[in-house]
Amino acid sequence: MNELIEERRHLVFERRPAPVLVEHRPLYKICQLLLVLRLSSRGGKSTLPRLHLFNWALKRTGRMQKLVDAAKAKALHITAWGFDPAVAIAIRYAVAEDLIKTTSTGYQITGKGQALIDEVLEDEATFSQERALLKEIGKEITENMVESVAKGWESA
Repeated sequence: MNELIEERRHLVFERRPAPVLVEHRPLYKICQLLLVLRLSSRGGKSTLPRLHLFNWALKRTGRMQKLVDAAKAKALHITAWGFDPAVAIAIRYAVAEDLIKTTSTGYQITGKGQALIDEVLEDEATFSQERALLKEIGKEITENMVESVAKGWESA
């Protein structure tokens, strides 16, 4: 019995680096949200469901193409999208760092957030695919379009 206790005293745990998916890194997600607010939101403002819609779409090219098509048609035909906990975490960090602020209807980019995303946009290779698609969408995915889809969830 004493040998077992003695053995346990000699156990050593080494912390090893573990890779974190880019999609789950807070700074990456914060920059994506700032891009949406900067390039595809009127007045740099957005509701939470709309931010989740863009986050969901940015994960796959086909989804982004659906938003591009919706922007051109001025009608959103996506019936549902995912809500990612990583967005909530990124928003909390972004608010804490004064990159975005809460408003009565959602979130708005701040001057500090604007400066950060402008610096990110200086490097044309950074977020190049997201940037191109968000510019193509422009500000055409409106809060009303998102709200009308969300109202359908309540009645279902």
